[in-house]
Amino acid sequence: MTAIEVRGLHKTYAGRKVVDGVSFEVGEGEIFGILGPNGAGKTTTVECVEGLRTPDEGRVRVCGHDPATERAALTRVLGVQLQESELQAKLTVREALDLYASFYERPADRHALAERLGLLPHLRTRFGKLSGGQKQRLFIALALLGDPRVVVLDELTTGLDPRARREVWSLVESIRDDGVTVLLVTHFMEEAQRLCDRIALLDQGRITALDTPEGLIGRAAAAKVISFAADTPLDPEALRALPEAVSVTVADGRTVVAGTDETVAAFVSLLARRGVTARQLRVTDATLDDAYLDLTGADLR
Repeated sequence: MTAIEVRGLHKTYAGRKVVDGVSFEVGEGEIFGILGPNGAGKTTTVECVEGLRTPDEGRVRVCGHDPATERAALTRVLGVQLQESELQAKLTVREALDLYASFYERPADRHALAERLGLLPHLRTRFGKLSGGQKQRLFIALALLGDPRVVVLDELTTGLDPRARREVWSLVESIRDDGVTVLLVTHFMEEAQRLCDRIALLDQGRITALDTPEGLIGRAAAAKVISFAADTPLDPEALRALPEAVSVTVADGRTVVAGTDETVAAFVSLLARRGVTARQLRVTDATLDDAYLDLTGADLR
């Protein structure tokens, strides 16, 4: 079943096309990531899904509802954590949960939700006294209070320390495990690779690639990276001649060869033929960051 359908989405601001023909579908129970540099059109695309903006062209459906014309129906199936959110500093966690629960005919169990998100010890804490991670937990709770079938999480962990970020990631995974569809907007490579079932790479308003994290990495020009120090120097030209080798760099006594599985196999054979011992040898997979740069040529900053 399809939870979100976007077809031929276009949006222009002041003569500049911000979203240019974006199309994708998100299946029920999936974590679907939209990844790209600042200004790529991520937030505008998602705001059209949320019904906060009206597309110039295209079709958007969330659980079969048109966000532009069926707002009441949309709010019953969609929860949203916005890119930038604030509450009154003196509002307590309990008061925020009670307030947002009052917006729904059949809200989720506030106590159970607070317990699940680790907010029970902080129910009397004022919003202004919460840590960054606690605030994000609260915003996720508010997004889930309507017991939605789909939740949008926009730049979920921006500004969080590594520990808080990983705690929030675990929460997102548990939400998906409960059958909620998650649309995740991020520019953090590690976050997307950890959480997403599929990822759409968005650049200059267009989707440049759409695949699983592993699929995107596999499509990168350099899917494997070999790093080593040799007891006998190897000619860099011999390494560049290895099958499917993409690049060879030498610095501080270490050599790094980027290529594919075929490159790795040929590299091992070359060492054997030359009688060379590779010290501190490491063979690692390319990252999603590498794949993004190869597939789009964009700098995520």
